[in-house]
Amino acid sequence: MDISIFCDESCHLEHDGHKIMLLGAVWCPTEAVRPISEAVRVLKRQYGLKAPDSTSHGFEVKWSKVGPAKAEFYEELVRLFLTDERLHFRAVVVPNKDSLDHSAFNQSHDEFYYKLYYTLLIRILENNKNFYKIYLDIKDTRGGPKVKKLHKYLCNSLKDQDCKILNRVEQIRSHESEIIQLCDLLLGAISYYNRGEVGSSTKLKLIDTLATYRRSHPRDLSSTSYLSEQKINLFYWGAARGPQ
Repeated sequence: MDISIFCDESCHLEHDGHKIMLLGAVWCPTEAVRPISEAVRVLKRQYGLKAPDSTSHGFEVKWSKVGPAKAEFYEELVRLFLTDERLHFRAVVVPNKDSLDHSAFNQSHDEFYYKLYYTLLIRILENNKNFYKIYLDIKDTRGGPKVKKLHKYLCNSLKDQDCKILNRVEQIRSHESEIIQLCDLLLGAISYYNRGEVGSSTKLKLIDTLATYRRSHPRDLSSTSYLSEQKINLFYWGAARGPQ
């Protein structure tokens, strides 16, 4: 089976005022990318939001845009993710960036960022019966060489010297992918929950809906999942409360 993986990040900058750092991925069979994307566009049109067309990028789903005016749309979008068995989500969470000692490992924060991406992705890629393509939300104009290095490291771990199992790792812009936008929404919910934010009842309702679907730790979005959990799989960096 061909699998497409769409990745995004939240609070990933070293000095952005947030202690938490998250990288996430939503994946599905490649043949499902188009119908899932179209289902999201249909939802956008249904709720009066512009879908992308030849003239514009249309409305871009973002956690920062969640509010009462679009509550029903976002509730339907979360339900679409939860009920579509083709869609899966995994996130790696650093609860406190202040605890990171990059100098001890002779690395920059930017290098750690890509190491964390490796941790996020290698668990998804372990089934060598599949073939994969990875799409990262573009971070900056200097990320190309690091993305190529990430591709190389992942292929080495998979013993995929010819990059046949993992044949593509590339950057795209979030407005080009409804599934990356979905990843942004899910990461935002995990971040909001872990920061203890309570200012938006609309966001809290979405978080509660997501939390009820966790099988390993029901109603809790702050602990590491069991490996078998495929719908919402969370790994907390340095956490000791569950297996990676």
